Amino acid sequence: MLSEGAKREIGALRARYPVAQSALLPALLRVQEELGWVPPEAMAEVGRLLDLPVEVVAEVASFYSLIFTEPVGRHVVQVCTNVSCLLSGAEAVRERVERELGVRAGQTTPDRRVTLLAVECLAACDQAPCMLVDERRYGPLTPEAAARLVRELD
Repeated sequence: MLSEGAKREIGALRARYPVAQSALLPALLRVQEELGWVPPEAMAEVGRLLDLPVEVVAEVASFYSLIFTEPVGRHVVQVCTNVSCLLSGAEAVRERVERELGVRAGQTTPDRRVTLLAVECLAACDQAPCMLVDERRYGPLTPEAAARLVRELD
């Protein structure tokens, strides 16, 4: 399932850490970079490469909100819903982005262009309300600014 290059990189990660499990999160991120998400077959392959039980791999993959264990769109938009963001208008931002995309948080547009997620925290209380678009954080946002960001994707 994984390319030879990804396997080599995961092997190099394993060699970098004295404990195999320490290489797990960066290995999962590498898989996601290659496949767009981390399917069960890839979790099993990572487990073999790191000599870890697949259950441990699955536990870590399912714990982190930045690891996708289900297929996602070409772009992933994550709206922070933590207290600072909620108090600063995150609900209005999320609702406006939902209207712009025509989907609710937790869904992917029919053309698989964008997956919209409501997430607990983006560690940017000083930029509330904020959202992450792919790997770039934006904030503070108005509802219209957030809608413009998703409109301009691609």
